[in-house]
Amino acid sequence: MQLTESHRHYWRKNLNITGILLAIWFVVTFVVSYFARDLNFNFFGWPFSFWMGAQGSLIIYVLIIGYYARYMNKLDIEHDVHEGEE
Repeated sequence: MQLTESHRHYWRKNLNITGILLAIWFVVTFVVSYFARDLNFNFFGWPFSFWMGAQGSLIIYVLIIGYYARYMNKLDIEHDVHEGEE
C-alpha cells in the first residue's frame, strides 16, 4: 500500500505528539523525582517530594492520557481515519 501525503502528515503529527508527551512523562517520572529532595518547600501542606511521589505524578499521567486520547480523536477525524458509526 502506498502512503499518501495525508497519511504521512497524520503519522508525522502522531510521532510529534507522542515524543512530546514521552518527554513530559520522562521529566515527571525521573527528573522531578530525582531533584524532589532538593526542593524543600511545602505544597498543599505536604513536602513537595512526598506530594510528587504520592499524588502529583499520578495526576500528570492521567492528564497525559486524556490529552493524547482527545488529540488523536481530533486528528483521526481530521484525516478521515476515525472509527465512527457506519
